[in-house]
Amino acid sequence: MTQPIEVDLNHNLGREEARRRIADNIGSLKDHMPGQVADVTHRWDGDTLRLNIGAMGQEVLAGIDVHEAHVHVRVELPGMLGFFAKPIAEALKRKGSDMLLEDRSKDD
Repeated sequence: MTQPIEVDLNHNLGREEARRRIADNIGSLKDHMPGQVADVTHRWDGDTLRLNIGAMGQEVLAGIDVHEAHVHVRVELPGMLGFFAKPIAEALKRKGSDMLLEDRSKDD
């Protein structure tokens, strides 16, 4: 059984800019995750980013739907990882915009 997490992160960037920033930041996603994250794979399906995250011997499936004024984050925590749903949801609400929507193009 999985434990779903759903969080909306508001922005004023527009769909295309939000999508660009998420694409630029997805490579550093591992840096923001606790524990030993073994692998993060991702692919775009239109304006939805699909993620497979290997964490603590489990596979976590996630999706980020990019909209004009918000991004909708869905995470499916399997089995025992469901105990971490509340802290993960709180971290996404607190730091999700910084992790996903920060403009790193100025860091080059």
